[in-house]
Amino acid sequence: MRLKSGQMAIGIVCVLLGFMLAVQVKTQQDLLSDLSRVRTAELTSYVKSLEKERDNLQAEMATLRMKVAELIEGRSLISTLQTDLEIARGFAGMTEVRGPGVTVVMDDSKKLGKPGQDPNAFIIHDDDLLKLINELLASGAEAISINGQRYVATTEVRCVGPTISINNTRTAPPIVIHAIGNPETLQAGLKMRGGIVESLSFWGINVNIKVEEEIYIPAYKGGFRFEYARPVSKKAGDK
Repeated sequence: MRLKSGQMAIGIVCVLLGFMLAVQVKTQQDLLSDLSRVRTAELTSYVKSLEKERDNLQAEMATLRMKVAELIEGRSLISTLQTDLEIARGFAGMTEVRGPGVTVVMDDSKKLGKPGQDPNAFIIHDDDLLKLINELLASGAEAISINGQRYVATTEVRCVGPTISINNTRTAPPIVIHAIGNPETLQAGLKMRGGIVESLSFWGINVNIKVEEEIYIPAYKGGFRFEYARPVSKKAGDK
């Protein structure tokens, strides 16, 4: 009887141990499952956070690329405008220039006029100078100076008593003219038959032309002021 009672007790203990072991295994499995779900949720949240950060960075990069493109375009436009401005300033005579061309020296005649001849015919006048300047311009002169005064669109050349006024600066012969352009073309234009040089030589007015490899012409020192002329604004469709 004692043996049977002991066996029964052992059996009960084994059953209890087996039940406890099964419960423990089930608990561990449930715990692992819960941990797995928690871990998956955390990873999913982390991945979504990374994806959101990636999208934000891509949007920021797109914005930066656009700003860089606008900056490059703006710099290119500024560079183009600066180049155009320098060209315009050069044509307006506001910058000093160098280049090949001719030097022309004019001086009053040393001849003694015959009785009855007008003595004014033997000296240089403003119209003589203007004719010579126009011939240089027609021959392709790109820049001209007269006794150090830059010749521009607003330059006046007029007689003031025994002197000639250029840019409101009085000067007198000898008149030294520098012109930048093709030297051969400029010289040929002045020396053409029946031209200004031949006409002046008839009265003994000396005109000496020298071809130069490089000539320096200063910038115009005056100002430009338009009181009445205004730019015309073009409307859409205007040519």
